[in-house]
Amino acid sequence: MAEPLLDRALRASRRLRVNGEPRAHYVICGQDPLAYWVVRALRGSEPQAGRLRITLIVPDRQRSPAPDGRDLPGIEVIRADRLDEHTFRRANLAGAAGLALLHQDDVGNMHAALCAQEVEPGLRLVVRMFNTGLANGVRQIFPDSAVLSDASIAAPAFVAAALGEVAPTHFRHGGRTLYLARREDVRPNEVVCGVADTRDPQQDLVLPTDDRAADVVLAEAAGRPAGTELAARRLARARRRRRPVAMVLRAIRSFATRKIGITVILLLAVVGLLGGLYANAAHVSLADAFYLTLVTTLTGQDPDTAKGAAEQVVQVILNLAGLALIPLITAVVVDGVVNARLALHTGRILPERSGHVVVVGLGNIGTRVMAQLNDFGVEVVAIDKNRDARGAGLARRLGVPLVVGDAAEEETLRAASVATCQALVVVSTDDGANLRAALNGRTINDQLRVVLRLFDGHFAERVQRAFGIGTSRSVSYLAAPSFAAALLDRAVIATIPVGRHALLVTEVAVAAGSALDGRPLAAVGRTGSVRLLAHARPGQRYDWSPDHRLVIVAGDRLTVVARRAGLNALLREAAPPEEEITPPVGTPPLPRETEESA
Repeated sequence: MAEPLLDRALRASRRLRVNGEPRAHYVICGQDPLAYWVVRALRGSEPQAGRLRITLIVPDRQRSPAPDGRDLPGIEVIRADRLDEHTFRRANLAGAAGLALLHQDDVGNMHAALCAQEVEPGLRLVVRMFNTGLANGVRQIFPDSAVLSDASIAAPAFVAAALGEVAPTHFRHGGRTLYLARREDVRPNEVVCGVADTRDPQQDLVLPTDDRAADVVLAEAAGRPAGTELAARRLARARRRRRPVAMVLRAIRSFATRKIGITVILLLAVVGLLGGLYANAAHVSLADAFYLTLVTTLTGQDPDTAKGAAEQVVQVILNLAGLALIPLITAVVVDGVVNARLALHTGRILPERSGHVVVVGLGNIGTRVMAQLNDFGVEVVAIDKNRDARGAGLARRLGVPLVVGDAAEEETLRAASVATCQALVVVSTDDGANLRAALNGRTINDQLRVVLRLFDGHFAERVQRAFGIGTSRSVSYLAAPSFAAALLDRAVIATIPVGRHALLVTEVAVAAGSALDGRPLAAVGRTGSVRLLAHARPGQRYDWSPDHRLVIVAGDRLTVVARRAGLNALLREAAPPEEEITPPVGTPPLPRETEESA
C-alpha cells in the first residue's frame, strides 16, 4: 500500500502552488494557431489563469510564421519533434489533469495518445481529428476522452457568413431543440433569449442588457427541423444557369496560347499585304488576287518564266510564307487540343454560373464548408492549387466543379464565374494568399461578399477598414473554446459564433457552500458576459422561464450562454470552497511563474 499512497501524494503535490493553493496541470501539444488559442482560452483574462499550470510541447523549429503559443508568458515550453514517452515524462505528464493533442495528423495523434497512456493511464484526453468517424474507437481505447474537429466546429460560421445568414447552429437540451436565427424570421413565442445585436456594422454587441434589442436570438424549433428555413431559402435562390454559347467562346479563347495567336495574326497580315502587292503586279482583281495568294501560299504554284519580274518575286515570297504557315497551323491545332483537354480537366472551361458560392482552398475547413453548402442546396465551385487536395475526392463525388489554379490570379477566379457569384469564401492556410484572392475577387466584382480566413484579429480589422472586407474568421479562434472546455472536462452543449466572438452554451452545477449557494437567480446573469437560459432543481425538469428572485440551492443546474471569461467567473462562483492541501514532506517547491495580466 505504500507505493500507491506515495504516488497519490506526489500527484497531489504537482497540483499545488507554492502558497498551497490547488493548481491543475494541463499539457498541450501543437504547432499551429489552434494551440495558441487553446492556451489563451485556458488562461483567459481572469485570475483563474494563475490557478492553472500549462505545459506546451512544440516542435524544435517553428513551422509557420503564425504563433503557436510558445511565446506566451507564464507557460512552460518543451521543444520536441517526437511525442513519445520520453517527451511526456519531460513534460511531467504523470499526475496531469489533462492532455490536448492538437496536431493536424489523425494517426500521429492516436500514436501520441497511446504513448501518453503509458505515462499516465487515467489521463483526461482531448484529441483533434479531421475524421470524426474515429471518435467511437478512440473512446473505447481511452474512456475519459473527447474527439473534436476544429473544422466541424468552425465551418457553420463560414457557411452563414457566405450566405449572409446567422450561423446554422442548433442543439437539443432539456427536451427542446434550439437554433440560432434572426428575430424577424421566428415567431415571438418561439424566442428563448436574445444573443446579439449585429445591426451596427462596426461592432457586434453580444448578450445586451435589453433582451429585446437583440436581432439574433436563440429560438425553439417548434414542429420543424432546425435549419430547414435556411435550407429552403437558399435552395429557392440557387439556380443553375448554363450558357452554351458562352462556354463555346471560352473554349475557343483557351484553344491556343497567346504567343501562337500573335504569330498567326502577324503571318496572316504578311500574306494579306503580299496579296495586295500581287494584285497590283499581276493586274488582277482583289478577289482573284486573294484566291491566287491562298493557292500559292498553301500549295505552291508552278513556275512561269513568262510572268513579270514583280509577279515572280511575290510568288517566291508567298511560297516561303507558305513554308512557315503550314507547320504553324499544325502547331495551333496540336496546342489547342492539348490546352482544351487540360482546361476541361482543371475546370477552366466551365459554364457560366450565377448565384453560386466559390470556395477557395479544399483543406480541412474548405472541405467542410463545401459539404455544408451542398447540403443546403447551394451551388458551389471550388478552387485549389492541388488537384489532389484533401477535399478533391469529395468534390468529385458531390459533383462540385474544381478549378485547379492559383486563386490569386484573375484568370482562375473568372474561370469560377466570380463575377456573378453571391459569395467568395477564401479559406486556405496562407493569410497573404487569402487576402490577394479576396482583393482580386473584389476587382472583378466590387459588390462581392467576401468571407476571409485570417488568423490575426488586428490584421482583420485593418483589412476591414482599408478594403471594406468586413467578414473575417479564424478557425482556431472559433474552435479553441470547445477544446479548452473539453480539456477542463466541461460539457459544452454548443458553440455559437457571432462575428469574431464565440459564445458557449453549457450547464453549470452549483456546489454546496459555493458563492452562488443561497443567492437569487438574478446573480447569475451579467450584461455582455453571461445569460441564464434555464434552471433545474435536483431531480426536476428544466424551467425555461424561471423567476429570477428564486434562491439557488446546492445541486441546482444552470444552463447558460456565455463568453469564455464570463463562464470562467461563473464556474468559480459555483465551485465548492477550496481546501488547502499540505504537500508531502520533502516535496520540492514548484517554480513561481509569471502570470498573464488580467
